[in-house]
Amino acid sequence: MIKNEQELQARIASCVANLDKKFTGADGKRAIVICGGTGCLSSDSQAIIDEFNKLIAEKGLEEKVTVNKVGCFGFCSQGPFVKIFPEDTLYRTVSVADVAEIVEKDLVNNEIVERLLYVDPISGQKVQKQDEINFYKKQLRLALHGCGTINPENIDEALGDGAFQGITKALKMTQQEVVDEVLASGLRGRGGGGFPTGRKWQFALNQQSEEKYVVCNGDEGDPGAFMDRSILEGNPLAVIEGMMIAGYAIGAQNGYFYVRAEYPIAVERLRNAIKQARELGLLGENILGTGFNFDVHIRLGAGAFVCGEETALLNSIEGKRGMPRPRPPFPAVKGLWDKPSIINNVETYACVPYILRNGAAEFAKVGTERSKGTKVFALGGKVNNVGLVEIPMGTTLRELIYDIGGGIPGGKKFKAIQTGGPSGGCLTEKDLDNEIDFDNLVSLGSMMGSGGAIVMDEDNCMVDVAKFYMEFICDESCGKCSPCRIGTKRILEILEKITKGQGTLQDLADLEDLSEAVKANSLCGLGQTAANPVLSTMRQFKDEYIAHVVDKQCPAHICKDLMQYVIVPELCKGCSKCSRVCPVGAISGVIKQPFVIDQEKCIKCGMCISSCPFHAIIKK
Repeated sequence: MIKNEQELQARIASCVANLDKKFTGADGKRAIVICGGTGCLSSDSQAIIDEFNKLIAEKGLEEKVTVNKVGCFGFCSQGPFVKIFPEDTLYRTVSVADVAEIVEKDLVNNEIVERLLYVDPISGQKVQKQDEINFYKKQLRLALHGCGTINPENIDEALGDGAFQGITKALKMTQQEVVDEVLASGLRGRGGGGFPTGRKWQFALNQQSEEKYVVCNGDEGDPGAFMDRSILEGNPLAVIEGMMIAGYAIGAQNGYFYVRAEYPIAVERLRNAIKQARELGLLGENILGTGFNFDVHIRLGAGAFVCGEETALLNSIEGKRGMPRPRPPFPAVKGLWDKPSIINNVETYACVPYILRNGAAEFAKVGTERSKGTKVFALGGKVNNVGLVEIPMGTTLRELIYDIGGGIPGGKKFKAIQTGGPSGGCLTEKDLDNEIDFDNLVSLGSMMGSGGAIVMDEDNCMVDVAKFYMEFICDESCGKCSPCRIGTKRILEILEKITKGQGTLQDLADLEDLSEAVKANSLCGLGQTAANPVLSTMRQFKDEYIAHVVDKQCPAHICKDLMQYVIVPELCKGCSKCSRVCPVGAISGVIKQPFVIDQEKCIKCGMCISSCPFHAIIKK
């Protein structure tokens, strides 16, 4: 039990020394660090950890090597990762079968296993160290601090990496001084809207109430988004500390984590972190002997997208149906159980300890004039380097896609990037040199959102993309207000009609009018942004919509009802492979003669294309 700041600083000093030894090898030991994020665990990283422990024991290396589980490295398309200190050697795409070779060559004979090193796709050179890989060069990890370096299940490693230094400093300040520090930093909410965090805290501080609450929104529901999950898995104590600072600033004694139950690893590590912090006296009553009382509790969400909206989230915590509340009053005035409450997402809280620890000016040095600090993105889709990236605000879209993301696979042409998830919009080639910040993205017709970034190439149909997001919105609409409940359904029906080749020019006019009506009249922010993917694709790719309704063609050959699979006679060798794999018997012919596809029977499954060794089957 840590009773005061002096005891805490003594504990921290010991933890810093131990963590330094791990990375520098000052104690004569080498440290193996293995990714324990969800992505790598699904690719057997736990089995890799177990195999290392087994072989190290067999070789009698227990006194020379330690095996450590850490959070997400970010570069998900190259995982699982194994990193060895003090040399800082990074191995990627490691399997259980590779462990014996790493142990024998690297740990025993000090030889690098070169086949497991990252290969730069441009230069063709093998890269040994993480920071020398282009994916990492332009990143700056503030919210992701500790992820990929510390064991998220060991509070001492977090203490050695700066944990609880921010709250210690905050407790020596007045509440107003803490709020002013966050205001001065320029931190804006990372959950989507980009509202200034300090202003939200100020509203709550100004309220006179015996009970106030701090709420963490960990319900990220955007397709492809995993920023909050990775932070909770990699450094949960950073988020806890951020909530503690918020609690002190506004005068709250209780905080609530709202995390979706689909994140079992994040939930488990969060629970463990809370337990360890309580055992040390860093959560609970009279923290560090200052008279400050604060504790946190976990509530699990059932995966409803609408519960990412803050008032719907509050209803869910209270045990009610997750549906938005009319605003005003805003949560800072009347929130959880009708008490003043502040709601920020995981990434926002993770930035707060850094601000208190290093000062607002240090945080504000990074970013643009109106968007300070960094932003975490889940970069996915048609891009070579898929993963989690944290970049300074002001980084261009081109840098994100090409320098960090490594460009488009197969030399395909870039078409669009969807930012902001289902609430965002598509940006095109002409937008690539614009800086990424809250206001720039809005001015371009998209938004920051929570940080999803899906890259699309020439093979994507933008009408189909709009339909995909509208299907998601329709499934996730809470149904409380009719513009969203009925309007999104009608929008989806029109999009389905267009992709089936049944659309008209009047349908395009109706689609735009209806989208604007849903945007203007829905109750909550989710409904108000539901039509953004439709409006942005219609604005940027109107020609594709016209091709679907006038020419009855899908230029990208994605919409099944508007395309055909055709065998090119000059290329067909008559091997019959396509005929043999066709599940409906739509392909016929004579051996060594060109085969043909019966378009009436064809279900456009694509089995024939994938089986043809001569590339004789094309989409038209």
